[in-house]
Amino acid sequence: MFGNIAEPLAHHAERKPDHPALMAADRTVDYRELDDLVSRTAAYLRERGAGPGDIVGLALGDGIDHVVVMLGLARAGAVMLPLDWRWSAEEKSRVAHFFNAKSVLTDDSEAGIPGVDEWVVNDAWHEAVARSEPARDFPSDGEAPLLLSLSSGTTGRPKGPLLRHRQMILRFQSQWVTLGLNEHDRFLCATPLYFGGARGYTLSYLFMGGTVMVFPPPYTPEELVEAVRSRDVSTLFLVPTLLRRLLQIPWEGKLLMPGPRLLISSGSSLYAEERNAVMERITPHFVNAFSSTEGGPVSLLTPSHRGKHAGSVGRPVFMTEVEIVDDDGNRLASGQTGRIRQRSPWLPEGFHNDPEETAKAFRDGWYYTGDLGRMEEDGFLYLTGRTKDMIIRGGVNIYPPEIEETLLQHASVRDAAAVAWPSLEFGEEIAAFVVADGAADEAVLIGHCRLRLAPYKAPRRIFFVDELPRNPGGKVVKAKLAERLPVIGDGPVGRSGATL
Repeated sequence: MFGNIAEPLAHHAERKPDHPALMAADRTVDYRELDDLVSRTAAYLRERGAGPGDIVGLALGDGIDHVVVMLGLARAGAVMLPLDWRWSAEEKSRVAHFFNAKSVLTDDSEAGIPGVDEWVVNDAWHEAVARSEPARDFPSDGEAPLLLSLSSGTTGRPKGPLLRHRQMILRFQSQWVTLGLNEHDRFLCATPLYFGGARGYTLSYLFMGGTVMVFPPPYTPEELVEAVRSRDVSTLFLVPTLLRRLLQIPWEGKLLMPGPRLLISSGSSLYAEERNAVMERITPHFVNAFSSTEGGPVSLLTPSHRGKHAGSVGRPVFMTEVEIVDDDGNRLASGQTGRIRQRSPWLPEGFHNDPEETAKAFRDGWYYTGDLGRMEEDGFLYLTGRTKDMIIRGGVNIYPPEIEETLLQHASVRDAAAVAWPSLEFGEEIAAFVVADGAADEAVLIGHCRLRLAPYKAPRRIFFVDELPRNPGGKVVKAKLAERLPVIGDGPVGRSGATL
């Protein structure tokens, strides 16, 4: 019935016009207003030259404007290229140029993104949108491109799978069946909209006619609990880092969040004892979702999966097949460890304009997630490692090559390697090993990274070594570097009440 993810808004505007669609601390937008806002935004975007198939970068802060512009781009037929507003201007520029973005939308008039046509979402923007006639002839082709979801770093060669409207709608349907999401829910969006979890659930709820409450970071754990309790929240999505911070609140023997019927977590795995603590102290209605930027939902661990299954990532979600195979693609027997691959009707064809990386990850209708795991006879999937050279910090994918390349840009650095450093607060932190001349200084190099990368990508510590261990093929053996990492208290970050 609907071929464009923004198309149902007109339907909701007729059948439930006064139902709240978006809520923020100081503003509520019902479906009548949302449909009008999105239609006018789409029209204005077309006036600015963003038409079907045009790629437009989206570097907005978290709020109602961000959601309206996403839907406006979809309704106009343009392709969203999400960019983290926290990135440096150089990072945004590199990604925008790599994907040939027509322009970049920002709410910072002083962003100064090099070589990019910036469209600033400010008061003048809103006035122009209000003057535009609503666009009612938007494309309704499910095969039209919708989203380039960045799945690698901002330096070197970025990777972005191209999702079509039909594929995104199929992901929504899997969520509805497997998680039981429905139009009566009040979803709290408490993580950045740049990331796939917040973006995906927000768009899913608006597609079906639910309510999305935007509660952007930064906030304290106590403020998050108060928001959930006071806003009649029924569902929310949190990354493991936020769950660990909630567990640091002194427990008084009562559930922190007794109201929600569903708390979803994804981004990285929780230890079994952490999961048990979440279900005992925060809410028993807790599910772990295993998914990826490229492949979408893979498996789900539900509240009923306890005991020996608590250390798994659950069973495959609706419409997804999962297999464990060897390096040649041969299926392995139950209990054997190998590469995880997924087959779903929402898989993208590959990475946009990158046939080399596409050939590695998308083969014969399957997507190879880059994870190692095993499947037991009862259908439960267990993760045992990653083939991808990736660090997951607080649920955010961080790719070592961009950190290493940034370090190597410093005159004192001759060689560098970034590795994951176990952390109870963030799951993993970033440690860098550097071969440098005598003038090198740890604080200077970390500052060098912070100037060129988003703050969360800067190494937590830098360790100086005489040389990096390499195998006969010349590749750095990062496992040997990881063995050298010290254990400090309960991790390099430790437990604190810091805001996100």
